[in-house]
Amino acid sequence: MQRNKFVAILIAVILPLGTYLVVSNLSENAVTMPRRYFYDSVGTTTIRGKTVPDTLWHKIRPFRLQNQLGDTVGLEALAGRIVIVDFFFTSCPSICPTLTRNMKKLQQAFVKTDSMLRFVSFTVDPDRDSVARLKAYGDRYGINHDTWWMLTGPKAEIYDIALHEFKANIAQEEGVDTNFIHTDKFFLLDKDRVLRGWYSGLDSVNLDRLIKDVVLLNMERDKKKKRNLFRK
Repeated sequence: MQRNKFVAILIAVILPLGTYLVVSNLSENAVTMPRRYFYDSVGTTTIRGKTVPDTLWHKIRPFRLQNQLGDTVGLEALAGRIVIVDFFFTSCPSICPTLTRNMKKLQQAFVKTDSMLRFVSFTVDPDRDSVARLKAYGDRYGINHDTWWMLTGPKAEIYDIALHEFKANIAQEEGVDTNFIHTDKFFLLDKDRVLRGWYSGLDSVNLDRLIKDVVLLNMERDKKKKRNLFRK
């Protein structure tokens, strides 16, 4: 039953116009947007002569890694797009195949609106997961390499990103082995590379919620642009 429900949601999102129309007719206060989790500082700003709190939310820091096509890439190239992230390794015999299949379903679900969304998978076994191996793995699952990066590089760099940028140890309820990260979570970044949620990539209810949150984030207004309008 859960699988049927997940498939039904995916089919609905292939033609998301109906969802956009429904949500766009709701007031901003009536829609619960995906929350932000971690901040770097809290200060104030002035809007129309009034001082209000201004939180500087933590953004995933820049990095340079290689994708499965041999290109050196970083998240800054995905500016203005929502990003779904996971951590895996190609020789994983347990959860990773299911995570990859479910990520592929998400990729297919948003194929009509793929300009707004990208997918990124970091290998946690970069010593073995070469560029060629990642490409073969992606081919095996039939992914679209244009909208999904599978990244490899120095292990220390990838683990620092997982633990200190995505907070994988916090997202995984039982924690993770910092020597070999293994998590079932999908991480959701907004257009500014701010973490907006994590979801079990093995659970259809969580995947349904992830789909809805992607749609909401795509319609989220840029608060900085709104402030600039007030200042004119």
